[in-house]
Amino acid sequence: MKVDVEDVSSVKKILHVEIPEAEVTQELDKAYETLKKNVRIKGFRPGKVPRHILERRLKKDVHAEVSGQLIQNSYAEALRETSLEPLGEPILDRPDLEKDQPYHYSATMEVRPPIQDLNVNGLKLKKKVYNVTDEEVEAQLKILQKNQAQLRNIEEERPVENGDFVLIDYEGSKDGEPFAPASKTENFHFEVGSGRILEDFDQQLLGMRPNTSKEFSVHFPTDYYNKDLAGLDITFKVTLKEIKEEILPEIDDEFAKDLGEHETLVELEEAIRRKLEQRYETQSERELRRDIIDMLIEQAGFELPEVLVLHELSALVNDARNALSYRGLSLEEAGQTEEGLSKKYHPLAERRVREYLLLQKVVDQEEITATDEMLEEAYKETAEAMNQSVDTIKQLHDKYKEAYEAFKQRTLEKEAIKSIIKKSTIETVEADKADIVNRET
Repeated sequence: MKVDVEDVSSVKKILHVEIPEAEVTQELDKAYETLKKNVRIKGFRPGKVPRHILERRLKKDVHAEVSGQLIQNSYAEALRETSLEPLGEPILDRPDLEKDQPYHYSATMEVRPPIQDLNVNGLKLKKKVYNVTDEEVEAQLKILQKNQAQLRNIEEERPVENGDFVLIDYEGSKDGEPFAPASKTENFHFEVGSGRILEDFDQQLLGMRPNTSKEFSVHFPTDYYNKDLAGLDITFKVTLKEIKEEILPEIDDEFAKDLGEHETLVELEEAIRRKLEQRYETQSERELRRDIIDMLIEQAGFELPEVLVLHELSALVNDARNALSYRGLSLEEAGQTEEGLSKKYHPLAERRVREYLLLQKVVDQEEITATDEMLEEAYKETAEAMNQSVDTIKQLHDKYKEAYEAFKQRTLEKEAIKSIIKKSTIETVEADKADIVNRET
């Protein structure tokens, strides 16, 4: 067997394979012998059909079967000879097989790009430290207080004020006709001023009294989340049924006890502070990892295999679709398309593939292996994050090997980052919390 590799690019290769005539003849003879024993042709006894009859009637099918068998027999060996490790399935070019001739076929594939050795020693890194303030603790207490609030019908006879909770019936129309996207809704409960429907809608309710109705028009902005209403003028008829006021509990020791986990307000505040500190530490570690990846990217430029980018892009688009589905929205309802999402997430897909390849290079370069202790610790961390038992996750991995391989890969990547951090000089700097907002918007 003769094997040659055509270098189309650093990541795209074409494997050319030539199988000797003798091997082709041997496989053809074997195929016809098997066929001769099993085929039934009128006028011939079983096993006695002459080969030239078989060739005349079934040549195309036999040659297709034999060429497939030759490829199957030779492909793995060709990969071993050339040390190629394809990413995904190859594209085969398999011409028709000719009798008394060698058989040639080719396989086009993508492989990992060659990456130069990376400098992972003595990097100068800055770790951002986010300090928790008393104001942040107070803000979290306010959120808990809001969650524990009760609603009570107002006793005095008064009109709606900003911040009231109201119970209404409403129906929207357009050009004098009922409009389905704003169809009749009964017993709708919300806080006036929250803008749950639209801020202008809320403003129209101010001054209304229970058991009264009002008709008014509002204009929905062109970027409104419900695309069926965006840019339209809708007339609403609203009936106000009830006005309720929010009764907030006092933030004290009793409030802490009612939450069921703490005996005093001081204990609750300390728990909130610890949770915020953990959240900021996670953010700090995420940013440090990003900075390390940026430094590695600057060191090595290389071509990305399209198959990996497309695989990552598919996962990102699917995640976006699932997030919309969780909110009860389809792509169309959210004003999105597959093409639009693909364009939006393509740079991120490329970034993730580049990160994966660079960290794999560090794993290989630093000879990092997944030890039992390392994996066991990773299992514990994963179980805690998923609120599952370690045994449950292991059983899942026993059933789905791909899930285990992905888990193992993530573990090795974390170890690669840890290895770099240990060998680096790290300066801690106080971070600006506005940076978090700016990066997330």
